[in-house]
Amino acid sequence: MKKSRFSEPQILSILRQAEGGMSVPELCRVHGMSTALFYRWRSKYGGMDTSMIAQMKALEDENRRLKKMYAEMSMQADLLKEALSKQ
Repeated sequence: MKKSRFSEPQILSILRQAEGGMSVPELCRVHGMSTALFYRWRSKYGGMDTSMIAQMKALEDENRRLKKMYAEMSMQADLLKEALSKQ
């Protein structure tokens, strides 16, 4: 997964600047990003604080781990079914 140029605190800072009255095109020009990226961040991080972002990242990591575990167990079950059907 590609690492972002901006950290979560930087993203929150940029979103707060927009809430403070700075125009979106000006904000994007200053920080060297696209307006689409700004609006994507606003839809994802809007109204969050740093602790909420950390909690969201922890939940995403847990979800990724569980999905991987499910895929491995599903593959094992399929292999066992195949082995039992050949006997």
